[in-house]
Amino acid sequence: MTIKFAQSFDAERRRSLSIDLAIFSLIFAGFYGLLSLGRYWTSAAVPEVDISLSPWALPGYAFFSVARLFGAYFLSLIFAVVYGYVAATQPRVERVMIALLDILQSIPVLSFLPGVMLAMISLFPARQLGVELGSTLLIFTGQVWNMAFSFYTSMKSIPRELGEAGRVYHFSGWQRFIQLEMPSGVIGLLWNSMVSVAGGWFFLMACEMFPLGNRQFRLPGLGSYLQTAASAGDVRSIIWGITAMIVIIVATDQLLWRPLIAWSDKFKFEQVESNAHGGNPILRMLQRSRLAAAIGRVAGNALESIMLRIAKREAAQPADAREPSAWPARIAAAIVLGVVIFAALHAWEMLRGIAGHEWLSTLGHAGITLLRVNGTLLIASLWTIPAGVAIGFQPKLARIAQPLAQIAASVPATALFPIVLLGIIQLGGGLGIASILLMLLGTQWYILFNVIAGALAIPSELKEAGSVYHFNRTLRWRVIILPGIFPYLVTGLVTASGGAWNASIVAEYFHLKGQVFMTTGLGAQISQASDAGRFDILLLSTVVMSAMVVCINRLVWRPLYRLAESRYRLDA
Repeated sequence: MTIKFAQSFDAERRRSLSIDLAIFSLIFAGFYGLLSLGRYWTSAAVPEVDISLSPWALPGYAFFSVARLFGAYFLSLIFAVVYGYVAATQPRVERVMIALLDILQSIPVLSFLPGVMLAMISLFPARQLGVELGSTLLIFTGQVWNMAFSFYTSMKSIPRELGEAGRVYHFSGWQRFIQLEMPSGVIGLLWNSMVSVAGGWFFLMACEMFPLGNRQFRLPGLGSYLQTAASAGDVRSIIWGITAMIVIIVATDQLLWRPLIAWSDKFKFEQVESNAHGGNPILRMLQRSRLAAAIGRVAGNALESIMLRIAKREAAQPADAREPSAWPARIAAAIVLGVVIFAALHAWEMLRGIAGHEWLSTLGHAGITLLRVNGTLLIASLWTIPAGVAIGFQPKLARIAQPLAQIAASVPATALFPIVLLGIIQLGGGLGIASILLMLLGTQWYILFNVIAGALAIPSELKEAGSVYHFNRTLRWRVIILPGIFPYLVTGLVTASGGAWNASIVAEYFHLKGQVFMTTGLGAQISQASDAGRFDILLLSTVVMSAMVVCINRLVWRPLYRLAESRYRLDA
């Protein structure tokens, strides 16, 4: 017995040591990668890199693309949490911030492109850092908005009794955020993080290789590789590029998203034990690692020390001193208002030179794109809602379907589009039909992943109540499922709508083998204006697109948000 115990103990020690070595190797590799990126970004600027279509170049290109994607993701995560928190907790600025978020999510990536790239290149004219930061910020503009909407919705949907418990126990603002508000948003934020990274892959081709007036920008990366292969009609290179992308996506799913999903299950608001997810092998390995435990203890102690210091400082202040001064907010609002007025005046000067028929043509193109966007949302909703609920309710199905959905969402449809487009043309169709398919492939995942998050967030006791009272399928959907997923569904529809408008710039205007395939629509007009350097038409198209999205949000989505906040909350 003693010998067997000693052998088991030695085997456990060897296993723990192997895990510690693997974690140390990953940390060391990450540190080396950061140093390599630092050397590259501080080198002399090379805005137009020659892209090799050799498969041997793919590992290096994949490294640069992953660095841009996750750099943009971490910026998006910080922005989403801060922006969503301020919008949800400050009623005086809430309406303005949500309206601004509506506008920003409706502006397509290519409309951000001139200002972002010129600003970054002006800041770092002699270094590669300027172009790299510009590309990363462009990816950021395609990732951040659904995450901000998700965290804001989670904050507004916190059960009232939990908020009252925080006040009874005199939580400081920091304690309330760490122990109540942030946990309430983890599930929605996690699933929106996955779809945001998937959206980053979708727009990677547009963010790594693009024209700007008479200049061409081309950065080393998978997006540039795929766009070069697509322009040349090189199917073999397209397959190599997509294969490399799928390998990265599967590795990310297994090493990052799966453990985080298993970990996030403890943040559900419920009173009975959940069986939604079993343990994850990677998560169990991390829990078994002494190195990971030591890092967690150091981070936890540091966070606890910060919380205690902030709580003591708040408790020591007089009650009237805890109220923040309104002057910083007023000064910031005055500065923002001044910048907006200055930009509006310059924009008006640019728009004054546009002919009347171009205004009418822009409005007509906007109407056609609006029909495509609404058709895309309808088609996507028909399958994503039942599929998302099924994945969220059935752990066995989730273990199979979630990584497949992550892969399908992350593979950019723009890489497959040459093959799809040629096939549709041979069947007698055109880009008008193919553009709807491309928009669908780029936006349906926003709805699916939010519905999955909503289904996972439904407390287990509600599901069990339906079983105890023998609810039939119709009653279960009407009483439990639809009310439970409703706030998440609205978030998914809002962000999918914005994503569809954004995807139109790629779906309605496409380069293939030296030819330009174009269909009528506002997205095509934006892409054409960007290629031609017509910044006045680009500005007009962006203003019209933003105005249409904001009007739809005000008339449709905002009332649905208010309904979700007032009626479909997990209150006792």
